Amino acid sequence: MTYNNTLGYYDDHADQFYKSTVNVEFTTMQERFLAKLQPGSYILDFGCGSGRDAKIFLEKGYKVDAVDGSVELCRLAGEYTGIKIKNMLFQDLSEVDRYDGIWACSSILHLPIKELAEVMGRMVTALKANGIIYTSFKYGTFAGERNGRYFRDMTEETFAEFLGGIDGLEMEEQWTTSDVRPERGEEKWLNLILRKR
Repeated sequence: MTYNNTLGYYDDHADQFYKSTVNVEFTTMQERFLAKLQPGSYILDFGCGSGRDAKIFLEKGYKVDAVDGSVELCRLAGEYTGIKIKNMLFQDLSEVDRYDGIWACSSILHLPIKELAEVMGRMVTALKANGIIYTSFKYGTFAGERNGRYFRDMTEETFAEFLGGIDGLEMEEQWTTSDVRPERGEEKWLNLILRKR
């Protein structure tokens, strides 16, 4: 099971995924992230899925680039947000000192640990000085295929160990939540805000 299989899953299930996520109430997380940014800051929605969060950020006056690896989700998110969504892999991020914040909600958790480390390094490079990252992982120690996709789960301990190998990033906040989707309340998530130092 690889990241490409995961992209195939999202292309094949794009309509279903879009419908199940686009209207999910996520204000608390969005506000927690935006509270650390200046008005009008430049945000990268990194793995934007349905475009739900990118649309909110745009409506609040932020400048937003949004990308996703799934061609079909790029199409749906583009229709929803009214902006062009760039189809690209996480590993292709090549911006330098461009963004004030990177929003990677439930997205980079699909990368095996080595690729995750490489991508996190690219995210640090893409951030301006003192920029922030929000990201989230399913809570646990599992790594492998689940429901047709690759997942790398994290706990506070495993993420701290992982972060120790990433230059230029420090932990600012971490907290756990229950899944916000209906009938998913038993699933726990590790939420993280990281800062470029």
